[in-house]
Amino acid sequence: MSRSRMLKLLPWIATPLLVILIIIAWQIIVTVFNVNPFIFPPPGEVGSTFIGLFADPRTWNATWVTVTEIVVGFLIAVVIGLTVGVILGKVRWLEVSLRPLIIISQVAPKVAFIPLFVIWFGFGMTSKIVLAVLLAFFPIMLNVLLGVRSVEQGHREVLQSLNASRWQRFTQLDMRSLQPHLFAGMEVGIVLATIGAIVGEYLGGNDGLGNLVVASMNALDAGMTFALILWLSLIGLVLYLIVNELKRFFIPWHESVYGLNNVGV
Repeated sequence: MSRSRMLKLLPWIATPLLVILIIIAWQIIVTVFNVNPFIFPPPGEVGSTFIGLFADPRTWNATWVTVTEIVVGFLIAVVIGLTVGVILGKVRWLEVSLRPLIIISQVAPKVAFIPLFVIWFGFGMTSKIVLAVLLAFFPIMLNVLLGVRSVEQGHREVLQSLNASRWQRFTQLDMRSLQPHLFAGMEVGIVLATIGAIVGEYLGGNDGLGNLVVASMNALDAGMTFALILWLSLIGLVLYLIVNELKRFFIPWHESVYGLNNVGV
């Protein structure tokens, strides 16, 4: 078997093996140390609870709410991050002026703002969407700014020598150059948007999967808590893979895509 073929099959072999090893180690720890299932349930109990989730309509209603918060928050963050990143990348004095304020806004613990968001926007979806936007915005904006600044001066001079308008230079050079950076920011952004929506539901929600996790913890149902966390992880993985596939579709010419395709990842 060729090396490229082996690399292509590796994720499909290594990942299931690692999952099986983790489950075996989990079962051994629970059995050997006789762990109370209220504290650390065995994998079989979590698995049966996880399967049972899909027969409960509350799961699907909560999933719809959580996924909506994540996707809406992420899309808003992409629009704002792309716009602000392009503006700050083009206007250097504005970026220098706003840089301290942007950094302060990002290092501030956003979880601490959740009570304020609840006061301002209520216990519904809006406060979670705002938190998702805040978390996803910065990596997207920062990567777009880097993409705008990464355009080679020689390419700009070529287009100027061809009498290309400012709009043509932006659409045909800047936008093309910043696309890999935009998708790099989006891959981080979708993860942070997922975390933001779920944390918002943990601390100030009356609906969604995060709220179900809190309810299961209050009921001391460790099996349900594990099953919901597993379901949330799978949702986050699917959303990340969707963004990754969008990157492969829109920028197949970039090394970050065709380089991975060549090794089968």
